[in-house]
Amino acid sequence: MTYTGKVAKKRALYPPKKIMDKLDMNEGQLVNYRIEDKKLVVEPVRDPLELALKSKKWGKTTVKEFEEESEKEQRELYG
Repeated sequence: MTYTGKVAKKRALYPPKKIMDKLDMNEGQLVNYRIEDKKLVVEPVRDPLELALKSKKWGKTTVKEFEEESEKEQRELYG
């Protein structure tokens, strides 16, 4: 998929809305830039909380199990 755009004032780049929607990116979101083979690559920086809330869950635990594990770790760390 290829889209054409322009370099705006102060060299700002504005990707088309279709691209932003497809990448689930929003205004103000952080991005990483890098150059590969004389091409600009832009990648979204995902918020860890957003990833935790939106990603597929692969484990199960109960609140009780979580509390027990937390208490065990605290005892090991702090005595």
